[in-house]
Amino acid sequence: MSAWLTLVGIGEDGFAGLGKQARCALLSARRIVGSPRQLELLPRCVVGTRVAWPSPFSLDAVLSEPGAAVCVLASGDPMLYGVGASLARQVPAAQMHVLPSPSSYSLAAARLGWALQDVVTLSVVARPVAALAAHLYSGQRLLVLSNDGASPQAVARSLRERGFGASRMTVLEHLGGPGERRIDGTANDDFSEIAALNLIALECQASPDAPRLSPLAGLPDTAFRHDGQLTKRDIRAVTLARLAPQPGELLWDVGAGSGSIGIEWMRAHRSCRAIAVESDEGRQALIEHNRDALGVPGLQLVRGRAPQALAGLATPDAIFIGGGVTRENVLADCWAALKPGGRLVANAVTLQSELALVQWREHHGGELTRLHIAQACPLGEFDTWRQALPITLLEAVKPLDA
Repeated sequence: MSAWLTLVGIGEDGFAGLGKQARCALLSARRIVGSPRQLELLPRCVVGTRVAWPSPFSLDAVLSEPGAAVCVLASGDPMLYGVGASLARQVPAAQMHVLPSPSSYSLAAARLGWALQDVVTLSVVARPVAALAAHLYSGQRLLVLSNDGASPQAVARSLRERGFGASRMTVLEHLGGPGERRIDGTANDDFSEIAALNLIALECQASPDAPRLSPLAGLPDTAFRHDGQLTKRDIRAVTLARLAPQPGELLWDVGAGSGSIGIEWMRAHRSCRAIAVESDEGRQALIEHNRDALGVPGLQLVRGRAPQALAGLATPDAIFIGGGVTRENVLADCWAALKPGGRLVANAVTLQSELALVQWREHHGGELTRLHIAQACPLGEFDTWRQALPITLLEAVKPLDA
């Protein structure tokens, strides 16, 4: 079947701003699907049946008649935070023709004189504003697609709460259209009177007392709310190095405590995913706070006790067991669920949990490491080393033929 579906990227300049191919596709389409605002940009000479996206959103209006000449309108580049990605999962590439226009990011970079390859592009369209926190570093430039006119104020508030109130903030309304407008200020300013269609440009600037949160593993322990059940900074850095997160991979953080391992796993790359399994209600609340405060609101919290709570979860690429290795079947069920080639890392503090790791290793292999951390602390007029409890770390990689 030849291409029957055409995705047309359209800007605020409407039909007049489209190229010849896009205009021809719209003029010959039997059905045109888009938002009411986009459909209103088309002139009367476009006679195909106009269909607005339904609420709740569904692709049925596009997929109901495969083979018919259908055009889908999308803002700017349909494959960049657009409907194109959803349609590409349903329609073979040979049956779909994509005609992009300049994206809002491209237009914003052109207005600001920013090199687009040096900018982090994000979206809060139907996404939590808390996710921006993972990208806040002094000197970092961000371009953020807004959900609506309230987004700039919400973003400014989030920056202030995290010590980035001095950040330069530019809101660009109706980019590329006759109603284009630019509002400049800082995150300390008021951004309450903003058009629904806007993009936010940020030049991040941290205050001197803002927490220094490196993208590398090993956030300060003070970055997390916890009740003492926290994998401490140096141990956490070693643990994450053994887990070795890769883009797109899924981690199970079993016995998650305050959620620090899963949170830092997800901060390693924006496509990393994690599931935190925790049975204690107080610690569940800590995980919910920490994941938002540290910019990974997508971390999934499973409220329950392993191994029962593991049933039905998506297959993981890596598993960390921070608590519960002595509980019957926890190690066995985690190993069975792990993908071939996946990594299992477990930490033990007590003699009983260490013995469980030693016995498990005898049957399945792996590497055991003993970690000793000491910190200098006052002793009278002098200082001495205070030894933290030693940690026994098990690392095992599941055979590809398992």
